[in-house]
Amino acid sequence: MKRRTGKILQRGAGAWLLSCLMASAALAQAGWVALQHGLAERDLNTIFFADSKHGWLAGDEGFVSYTGNGGQTWAQQALDTKDAVNDIYFLNKEDGYLLAGNRIFRTDDSGRTWRETRRFLPKDFDGAMPEFYSVRFTGKKSGWVIGSVSRKDEVVDSLLIYTNDGGASWLRKTVPTREELIHLDFVNDARGWIVGAGGTILYTSDAGETWTIQRSGVNATLYHVDFRNSTTGWVVGERGHILRTTDGGGTWSKMNSPVRNTLLSVQFVDDERGWVVGRGGVILRSDDGGQTWIQQESNTKQNIYALFMGKDKGWAVGGDGMVLQYER
Repeated sequence: MKRRTGKILQRGAGAWLLSCLMASAALAQAGWVALQHGLAERDLNTIFFADSKHGWLAGDEGFVSYTGNGGQTWAQQALDTKDAVNDIYFLNKEDGYLLAGNRIFRTDDSGRTWRETRRFLPKDFDGAMPEFYSVRFTGKKSGWVIGSVSRKDEVVDSLLIYTNDGGASWLRKTVPTREELIHLDFVNDARGWIVGAGGTILYTSDAGETWTIQRSGVNATLYHVDFRNSTTGWVVGERGHILRTTDGGGTWSKMNSPVRNTLLSVQFVDDERGWVVGRGGVILRSDDGGQTWIQQESNTKQNIYALFMGKDKGWAVGGDGMVLQYER
């Protein structure tokens, strides 16, 4: 089970080449364009751009696709796994990492070749199965991966590992919760946040040496965290929850949301403009720093799992190989 999205993984899809994503005739409000579907009956779970030209999207059955021209064309990259890819992160256009099931992969050539750098097995966790959900690096050497440890689809512990040698080795770190950890974000080398099940928010101010609990005020699962700087950040999750802090997470405030759908990703591109996506094709936008949120027409009922916004262009991916593109 892919717990991040709460759906059963499907197995056995053949390799597929995405040579070009062509815009469909359906044009959504505020610049969102629905593109040709990718892997039929296979979900896209994550998307990341290193700059305006170089980007990657990935999902079920180990699918990874790359663009070097800002999304005009895409080509599939080879990855030695049939597990779903849950997250991708690049330090620059060459050096990147991705997570698939209980494995960590690395590339230093923009993904032309992906190699496994670490695989954690049930024997490492007293017979329980580890799964990774989110990866972030604060430099070429220092990186973090989070997830959960489960027995028979029941989460029994949180999972946080780190590297200080560029992924050559990984060590487990103890944190003050056993809840499932789903997404993390750092604003600099020292300060980072993690969100997860049960309203969990964890915070570090010492480059991950210690992690402390911040009070979210909710018990809903929180799926995504995005910080603009060391003080202003956002968290989204179940039942339409949108949380905001302006003091680095010392206090979190619930913002008014026009939907009750589970929200899966949030990103602000500046102090005023932000987007949120979620289940059932939900897209929300704010132009006033998140004080108010307006629902946008996405022209889809597919779940939208991930979002990546640039200054003038953005992308969202989701169920059934769906890709949405935004242009200001």
